Amino acid sequence: MIYNLRGTLTVADVNYIVVECSGVGFKCFTTLNTVKDLGRVGDEVNVFTHLAVREDTMDLYGFATVAELDAFKLLITVSGVGPKAAAAVLSELTPDKLALCIASGDAKAITRAQGVGKKTAERIVLELKDKMGAIASENVSQSVINASSAVADNETAEAVAALVALGYSQSDASMVVGAMDKSLSVDEMIRQGLKQLAKNL
Repeated sequence: MIYNLRGTLTVADVNYIVVECSGVGFKCFTTLNTVKDLGRVGDEVNVFTHLAVREDTMDLYGFATVAELDAFKLLITVSGVGPKAAAAVLSELTPDKLALCIASGDAKAITRAQGVGKKTAERIVLELKDKMGAIASENVSQSVINASSAVADNETAEAVAALVALGYSQSDASMVVGAMDKSLSVDEMIRQGLKQLAKNL
């Protein structure tokens, strides 16, 4: 099947692009992140593709990176998540951010994607929890591990819950607390977490 398309970007819309290869224009549904990454109409681009086949239609999806394509393929394995919903999730979250959300159990962040409700987001977290390593890039893999440990450990989980109650996202709080020394008290974790999260704003 078609693995990638290399050619000229002739159309860049909100949810699809057209890549012209040897005079043939291929319409690919895509994500906002890919549209941003590819550049301007007229540029030479390379997109990685997935052909979604259903009874009544065949839709081509295109992505700027292999990481985004891999995340898309994982998302559509989740029951109730079709290609459009998967693309919506990846328009809202990069693959690395999605991995952190899954690691920390932050289903709420996933519901920000258009058309993705609470139950669907919770299924994504549940069904992909053991596969998140395939989503995250090498430079955030340790953050993903730290976020998972922050959710699992009682004291760090308490600190994360406190930061979430103060308005920070589950994934951001888990990532910050997960990187801390486990010998710190809950109060100290919260204090340092607030300081670190304030820097990241």
